[in-house]
Amino acid sequence: MIKYIFVTGGVVSGLGKGITAASLGMMLKAKGLKVIAQKLDPYINIDPGTMSPYQHGEVFVTEDGSETDLDLGHYERFIDENLNKYSNLTTGKVYWNVLNNERSGVYNGETVQVIPHITGEIKKFIYSVGKKIDADVVITEIGGTIGDIEGLPFVEAIRQVSNEVGRDNCLFIHVTLAPFIKSTGELKSKPTQHSVKVLQGLGITPNIIVIRTATPLTESFKNKISLYCNVSDDCVIENINVPLLYQAPIMLENSSLTKIVSRELDLDSAPPDLSAWKAMLNRAAARTGNVRIGLVGKYVKMHDAYLSVTEALVHAGIENGVNIDIKWVDSGEIFPNTAESILGDCDAIILPGGFGDRGIEGMVNTAHYCRVNGVPYFGICLGMQILTIEFARFVAGLADANSREFSPVSQNKVIDIMEGQIGLQNTGGSMRLGAYKCVIKSGTILHKAYKSEETEERHRHRYEFNNDYRKDFESLGLTLSGLSPDGGLVEAVEVNGHRFCLGVQFHPEFKSRPHKPHPIFVAFIAAAKEYKKDKK
Repeated sequence: MIKYIFVTGGVVSGLGKGITAASLGMMLKAKGLKVIAQKLDPYINIDPGTMSPYQHGEVFVTEDGSETDLDLGHYERFIDENLNKYSNLTTGKVYWNVLNNERSGVYNGETVQVIPHITGEIKKFIYSVGKKIDADVVITEIGGTIGDIEGLPFVEAIRQVSNEVGRDNCLFIHVTLAPFIKSTGELKSKPTQHSVKVLQGLGITPNIIVIRTATPLTESFKNKISLYCNVSDDCVIENINVPLLYQAPIMLENSSLTKIVSRELDLDSAPPDLSAWKAMLNRAAARTGNVRIGLVGKYVKMHDAYLSVTEALVHAGIENGVNIDIKWVDSGEIFPNTAESILGDCDAIILPGGFGDRGIEGMVNTAHYCRVNGVPYFGICLGMQILTIEFARFVAGLADANSREFSPVSQNKVIDIMEGQIGLQNTGGSMRLGAYKCVIKSGTILHKAYKSEETEERHRHRYEFNNDYRKDFESLGLTLSGLSPDGGLVEAVEVNGHRFCLGVQFHPEFKSRPHKPHPIFVAFIAAAKEYKKDKK
């Protein structure tokens, strides 16, 4: 029987439900269990693919091409399992499916209602993710905060699941906040009590309460929560702030979280083997010095817009034994006469993905500064297209070179729209999405990083390298170091003679793990270390 764990949140958002779910998943997997995770989001968008990064942070793309919530990135990084289309569900997707079923006559003339049809669709999704990989444990995080009106169908659905699978096979974890009142020097339990009361009123009694706090919990505080919230004494778990995100599983394990979950779900009592994870943390603790990486983008005021990129940089820093100091740079501030003053203290520059024409010229100025001055440059998706545009303008002499996305009237569209995207009205979920193979050219930066002739990486783009310019650019010193197996899509470009000037059309950050850092990021940080040493 599959075991189901549901993680809900109360009081305020942003308490770390996703990290709690991901940490628990990692520890259960370390016990030898097959674990899969999913996120249920109450917003009415079909998926976050068309949402502004300022609204919701990055869009995480799965192997099968689903555009999903950024918490799925945490799940993959901690649990080290590739997730799928059943790992993220929104209210919009639920109603879309139900209404299509109604129009198709699936319900045989029934009156379509929230119960049982909406909740039934949610339950079908919850059950599907575990069956797809024959999981032992399914961990489901409910987005938002208990009491939100839009989240009620999801809460009702998981209440029904607990009845259908039996409470022996179902566990509820509620994550809340214990605010510290500085003037009185007190931690307050009332927000947790009220949140649990609301949850109980919806038919769910949590088995475990995880309390986010900046101050260690006292035994008397834990006993109070236990008494008022009807949980066992040891089921009040402290979730205190940690310096490094990846210390969270160890912090939770110090409160015996895995042991308690195993007891409540009648799982094997063997402790998780965390030796590999702890070895990674030891390497992180042993880092010395730092490299400064300039992250040049258009959403830098919302750091979560580049969450997987920044985490991949941390992973590569651990592998290279250095701390990563990220300098956040708004691309709109980079002009030919400001590039040196803004970027001059950086040891390397990374230019991640994005859409729209705002800040594009600043990105081209950034790529030009790096190429001319020998500064390590790593462009991802849009960053690869920017590198191509810069090369076209300043090396090939095509002064008006641009992307069709930014300048449809340009006579030299060195980046052009994919053939299947021309005239497309519906932009949601219509790009090149998910994992595609890439053939790597021998002797290149890409080849030295991967140490392989082929790789498979995830994509999220609508525009690509214009093949009409291939021969001219190659003759001028631009190496096409990665191609699709049929040779039709340019996956990676490099500037010849540069220590590290690389652009990739795919998103390698999505596959980086703290204990398995992505090889391109490892090579990039190594180049940054070398550049810093040489410029002293």
